[in-house]
Amino acid sequence: MTIPRHVYLVDDDEAIRHSASFMLKTSGFIVTAFASGIDFLKAANGLGPGCVLLDVRMPDIDGLAVQAELKARGIVLPVIVMTGHGDVTVAVSAMKGGAVDFLEKPFEKLELLAALSDGFARIDQSGHRADRAERAVVRLEALTLREREVLRGLVNGLPNKTIGYDLGISARTVEIYRAHLMTKLEVRSLAEVLRIAFAAGWS
Repeated sequence: MTIPRHVYLVDDDEAIRHSASFMLKTSGFIVTAFASGIDFLKAANGLGPGCVLLDVRMPDIDGLAVQAELKARGIVLPVIVMTGHGDVTVAVSAMKGGAVDFLEKPFEKLELLAALSDGFARIDQSGHRADRAERAVVRLEALTLREREVLRGLVNGLPNKTIGYDLGISARTVEIYRAHLMTKLEVRSLAEVLRIAFAAGWS
C-alpha cells in the first residue's frame, strides 16, 4: 500500500486482538490495539485518519456507547462493528448509528478486508462503496415483494412472530420466506442478509 492504512482495533479479548492484529499486519495495515473502549476513547482525539474495528460486548463501556461517544465528539472515523453470535440486532443498531459494516465472529479474512475497503473508501471518497451498493441493489431485485417485506422486518430487528403478525401470515411462513430469500441471495446467515440490505441503502 502506498498510503498508510491505520486500523484501530478495540476488543477486550486478548486472543482476538492478537489474531486480528496479525491478520491485518500481514495484509499491510498499521494496527493499534486497545483492550477497552475507555482506553480507545482516551486516545481517540489524537488519532489520525483510519478505520475502527470495534467489538460490541465489552465491560465498562460497550461498542455502541463508544460509537455514540465518537459521534458526540465529532470524531469522524469509519467504524466496523464486530459481534458475537446472536448479536445481530445489536449490529442493526450499530449500522443505523452510522457504522460502515458489521462482522459476525468468527469472520473470514476476506470479509474483514472487504469491510475495511468500504471504510477506507469513505475516507478516500472513492467509488468503491457506490459500486458495492449497486451490486447489492441488483441482488435484492431478484426477491419477490413478500420476500422483500420479510427482509424489511429483519432489517428492523423484528422476530419472525412479529413480522408474521404485521404481514398477516404465520411465523412458520415467515421462516419459509426467510429461507427462500437467503437461497436467492446465496447467503448462509442472517448477518450476510443484513449486510447486503445495508449496502443497498436499507435502514
